[in-house]
Formats: sequence, C-alpha cells, structure tokens
Amino acid sequence: MSSDLNATVTMRYEINHGLLVLQVTPDEEVPPFQAGQYTTLGLLGAAPRWHAADPEPTPPPADKLIRRAYSITSSSLQGKYLEFFVALVRSGALTPRLFALNQGDRIHVGRRIVGMFTLDDVPPGKDIVFVATGTGLAPYLSMLRSRYAFDAGHRTVVVHGSRVAYDLGYRTELEGMAARYRNFHYLPIIDHPERDPGWTGEVGYVNRLFEDGTVARRLEHPLSPERSVVFLCGNPLMIEGMLDLLARLGFRKHTRQAPGEIFVEEYWK
Repeated sequence: MSSDLNATVTMRYEINHGLLVLQVTPDEEVPPFQAGQYTTLGLLGAAPRWHAADPEPTPPPADKLIRRAYSITSSSLQGKYLEFFVALVRSGALTPRLFALNQGDRIHVGRRIVGMFTLDDVPPGKDIVFVATGTGLAPYLSMLRSRYAFDAGHRTVVVHGSRVAYDLGYRTELEGMAARYRNFHYLPIIDHPERDPGWTGEVGYVNRLFEDGTVARRLEHPLSPERSVVFLCGNPLMIEGMLDLLARLGFRKHTRQAPGEIFVEEYWK
C-alpha cells in the first residue's frame, strides 16, 4: 500500500549500469544510528522494473512490499537523508525496481537501523584494515564520513576489490582522503583486467595484497593481531579466504563474548 512508502528519493546517481547511489529522505526525522549499521529499503510489487532487467517469471502481488537490507553509506551525523550503494541483480525482485526510481519517487525505508558492524569494539590505537568487494564498501564509507579519527596516530588501509575500474564506486572520494591524510591508504584492485585495458593499478583478488606484503608496507609493520584489526564485508568467498589467511597470522574472529581482531559483516546481497 502507498502508506508503506515513507520516504522520498532525493538523489540518484548511476556509477554505471550495474551500480547505483541512492539518497532517500524519510518523511520523519532520520533516527540516530551508528556508522556501519544497516536498515531496509523496499518497494511495492506494482513498482516498475528497470528496462533492461531480466523478465520476472512470477511477478509479486502489486500490494506486496519487497524489502531487503542495505548498509548505510552516509554519515551518522548529518541527519537529513540516508545514502545507499546498490548493486543490480538483474533477476532480483527489488534491485531492478530500485534502478527504475527517479528523483522524487516514493520508497520504503526501515524505521529501525541496526547492526553490530561498527567501530565500537576496536581498541584505541590499533591500526584498522577495511577489506571490501563490490558494495561491501558501504559501511566503511559511513565510518569514514562520521568524524573518523584519521589523525589519531593509528594507520588505516582500505582495500577494495572489483571486477573492473569502473566498478570502484566512491574511488574519487577515497583517493581524496588518501591525499589529505598521511596515515590513510586506499588500495583498489581489479580481477578482470582483460576487460579494462586502461587500468594500470593492482590486479588480482584482495588477498594478494596481503600475501605479497602490500598491506604491510602501508601499515609500516607486519600485519599482526597485536597491532591491527581487520574488517571484512563483501563476497562470501572473499570473506572465507580472508578468514583463513588471517587465522594463519593469529587473528581471531570477534564476538562480544570472545573478543578478537576480525570484524565480519555476515550478510550479502
């Protein structure tokens, strides 16, 4: 029902035909949240789908609200809108409808913002390595935009893997941070260089930057659980491989009951 649509699209920007940045302004005040948390976006089954999406074998009921969880990319401090980084799933129920949205269209946004993938449990002074593939970059953007302690003495490395360079969303913003802050480093890497002949940067999967010492050189010391924590968000295969690599270095997965040095966002969309 239209009453389920409680926010307005105030900005949409297609990074390419498969990646979308959406800013939505809720009808009510943006609820307080912590950088790294997530909420839901939703549209009714009657909403139009993007013109190049795969055919929908069984369309949902017109009045059914289709909802999915998305990490917030916007700062937790500005309070005016929520921003999301969305990857198109051509056969999906929701993302083809999100890609068909225009500025001024109505959308559902969850009234609760939740999640434990935050900086709360990071010990002071430890270096932080953020590892992402694709739209897994989203929670880190919110953290970095929310009074992040760039100059607190610790080092920060963002490793972002994608297929090709034009999938590296927010690249310009992250390069700007790296230019501004001496202790901040941005390491993009692509794994389909044959599709991007103009790319001159790192090639391979994100784990290569750990195995060949690139991350350690940016940290200016060997990667160790005594000095660093690592955040992982993105493709489950990347997370599985990184957990194995980090375990061999002595890192442990963090929980509130058993603190460790690896923070993992478990869901994937």
